[in-house]
Amino acid sequence: MRWSDFLQTWDGHETENRFSRVIIIGLLVICVITSLAAWRTERSIILVPPSLTQEVEVTRSQASSEFKESWGLFLAELLGNTTPANADFLKTAVEPLLAPDIYRSVLDAMSDQIKAIKMDRVAISFTPRHVDYEAETNKVFVSGELKSQGPSSKPDVKLRTYEFIIAIKNYRPRLEYIDVYPDSPRTLARLQDTQGQPHEAKP
Repeated sequence: MRWSDFLQTWDGHETENRFSRVIIIGLLVICVITSLAAWRTERSIILVPPSLTQEVEVTRSQASSEFKESWGLFLAELLGNTTPANADFLKTAVEPLLAPDIYRSVLDAMSDQIKAIKMDRVAISFTPRHVDYEAETNKVFVSGELKSQGPSSKPDVKLRTYEFIIAIKNYRPRLEYIDVYPDSPRTLARLQDTQGQPHEAKP
C-alpha cells in the first residue's frame, strides 16, 4: 500500500496524529528550554564613562577592572579634595555607595573628619598619580600626593593611598571596603616582599 493511500485510512490518521503530538511536545520543550536559558542569562551592559577612553563591561554582579579603576579614581578624588564648604556634600555623595557591613563605621569616621576640617578650616587636595587593580584581592589602589593647608600655615604635602574593594550589585557599584594610609599601595606583592616571603611574578 502506498503511503498516501495509507494516510487516507483510519489507522493512517491515527499514526499521523500521534506523530504530530510528538512534534508539538518536542517544540514546546525546546521553547521552554530556550525561555529558561534566556531568563537565566546575565545581560551585559557596555559603558564608556567620561573618565575612560575605552569601553567597560558591567553585568548584574561583575564588572571589568577598568570600571572598578574608574570608580576607585572617582572616590579617591571625591574624598581627597575636601574643604569646609563641601565636606557635608561628600558624606551625602558617598553614603548610597556603602555596603551595610561598613556603613556605620565609615559614616562615623567621616563625621569626625568633617568636624575637624570645619573647626581647623583646613583645605585638602589630592593629586592621583597611579591607579592599580589587583585581581587576587579585588582591590583598587589609588595613590598620589595629598596637600593640606590651614588658613595661616604652609602646605603640607604627603604620600597618600586610597584602597577600595568595589563590588557590583544589580549593575550598581557598592563600596565594601575602604582604607586610607600615608604609604605606597599595600599590594600582595609588596606585603610579601616586606615579610620576606617569595612570590611569583606576574607575566
